[in-house]
Amino acid sequence: MAHDRIWQGIAQPSLVQVLACTALRKGHLCSQLLSEGLNLGLRKCEEAVKVAMEAGYRHIDGAYLYEKEVGRAIREKITDGMVKTEEIFYPGKVSCTFNTPEMVLSALEKSLKCLQFDYIALCIIHTPLSLKSGDDLLPEDGKGKLIFYSVDLCATWEAMEACKDTGLVKSIGVSNFNIRQLEMILNKPGLKYKPVLKL
Repeated sequence: MAHDRIWQGIAQPSLVQVLACTALRKGHLCSQLLSEGLNLGLRKCEEAVKVAMEAGYRHIDGAYLYEKEVGRAIREKITDGMVKTEEIFYPGKVSCTFNTPEMVLSALEKSLKCLQFDYIALCIIHTPLSLKSGDDLLPEDGKGKLIFYSVDLCATWEAMEACKDTGLVKSIGVSNFNIRQLEMILNKPGLKYKPVLKL
C-alpha cells in the first residue's frame, strides 16, 4: 500500500501531517491532508510526493528549494490520470530572495512554470526576512556572510495583491510573520485583500 511506503523510510516522519479542512476566503478550500517536502533530500522529495499522492494526499506543500521536484511529481500523477489539476491544493511561496515588489510576480511565474499550472491555489510570502534579490537561495558576500536586504513588506503585499488580480493565484497569505508585521499589513492604507492565513 502506498501509504505504508511513506513510513518505511522513503521520507522522514515529518513528511505527512493531518490537518483540519480549512475554508479560505472566497470559498476556496484547503484540503485536509498535507504532504510536505521539508527535511528531505531533493531526490527523495520527488518520490515521497508521488507516494503521498497515491495515498490520497492533495495538499502538496511547496517551497523554492524543492519546487522543481514537487512539480515533476505532480505533473507525473496528472499525466497518469491519477489526479486532476483542480484537485491539487498547492501553496506556492515567495522566497526571501524574491521579497522585493518587482520580484514577486517573477517568483509566482517560476512556480507556475515548474508546476505547468495556469494558476495556484495559494501563494504566501514565506518569510518577512529578506535577502539580496535573485535566484541564489542564500546570497553571500565575499566573506561568506548572508547578504540581507531591507524591504517594505507593505509594498511586497501590494505586489501579492496585484498577482491575485491577474488570476494567477486564487488566495494570498503570509508565513513566519509576527503580530507586528501582520498588523502592519492589515492596517495598510488601501488594503485590497487580507492575508487568508498566517502560518
